[in-house]
Amino acid sequence: MFGLEKKDMRMLMIVAILTLCAPFILNPFPTDSALAQFNAGYPDLMQRFVIFGIFAIGFNILFGLTGYLSFGHAAFLGVGSYSAVWMFKLLSMNVVPAIMLSVVIAGIFALLIGYVSLRRSGIYFSILTLAFAQMSFNLAYSVLTPITNGETGLQLTLEDPRVLGVSATADGSIPVTNLFGLEMRSTFEMAVGPWAFQFNAGYYLCALILLASFYLSIRIFRSPFGMMLRAVKSNQQRMNYTGLNSRPYTLAAFVISGMYAGLAGGLMASMDPLAGAERMQWTASGEVVLMTILGGAGTLIGPVLGAGFIKYFENIFSKINDNVLHSWFSFMPDGMEDFVVFVIHPFIGKGWHLTLGILFMLVVIFLPGGLVEGGQRIAGWFKGRKSSEKSASGKTNPAE
Repeated sequence: MFGLEKKDMRMLMIVAILTLCAPFILNPFPTDSALAQFNAGYPDLMQRFVIFGIFAIGFNILFGLTGYLSFGHAAFLGVGSYSAVWMFKLLSMNVVPAIMLSVVIAGIFALLIGYVSLRRSGIYFSILTLAFAQMSFNLAYSVLTPITNGETGLQLTLEDPRVLGVSATADGSIPVTNLFGLEMRSTFEMAVGPWAFQFNAGYYLCALILLASFYLSIRIFRSPFGMMLRAVKSNQQRMNYTGLNSRPYTLAAFVISGMYAGLAGGLMASMDPLAGAERMQWTASGEVVLMTILGGAGTLIGPVLGAGFIKYFENIFSKINDNVLHSWFSFMPDGMEDFVVFVIHPFIGKGWHLTLGILFMLVVIFLPGGLVEGGQRIAGWFKGRKSSEKSASGKTNPAE
């Protein structure tokens, strides 16, 4: 089906179920319970899950297949965001032209940077991409202020021309982004007893694009082009000795990866029409590296899992404070309650980076293949247990 093998089709269906049913999966606790703090089924966070999943999928095509580690992919994320906002300002508030322009501009930008950076490999390539990203950040922050609006960020105003749209609505406010009239912020809320579920139009647009992006990555991984990229990662020097020029393949992978990042940037601007230079900082590039390694570099579903894992920690654990902890442990004696809160305090709130760092360290040490390897080990353990039970039950006593 769709030209995929049975295993790949099953993986695509798993991603489809996880994304389309996310409003239910991410809201497991009643809204009035103490554990509702861990619910993540609100539109803004769900959008971030899928948008950064797209970003990580694209990065994995470069890093996971070729082994080229880029520390500058946030530049393409920022370029995509700026392109989308300019399309909203000049043309219309329809997200389709904005997303298409984001992908095209990011691809051109990636072609220029990749053509120079891929003249080197290893750590030298990584440093070059980092240098280009930081140059892009500083240009957006100060030099190109007429285009990027500097540190304030590029945003919509009532003076924007919008050739195919209106500059202001009937009530004098700025129009909202839409998909042929369907507003991206449009949300349907459904209450089922103590549970509340939100279905957001913008999220489902991002989810469908994620599925298309994931499907395309599967086709790339299983194609002859993907095999050539794996050969580059395995032994590029030996590949060159055979007479094959690897640079066109690595450049194509770099451009495709940059276009994925531009797509993610365009979607971010489509959900919230604002673009700032902070999206091009080296920390954003490092974040996508963490997502890919944590989920499982070189695997198909790993980057999506890593993106969801990090964004969950960033948005959920960072909101837990001492007041929440005291409400959780209020059943303890006062001295014991204060001691427990004192111990946990450094790992939550502003200290969520410490918790994430410890988890990342444990994954790298014990699960070099990331979260995907952990899932494979658990599945293998269950299979081994079932097979041992079958073999035990199938034994027969010898005849006397």
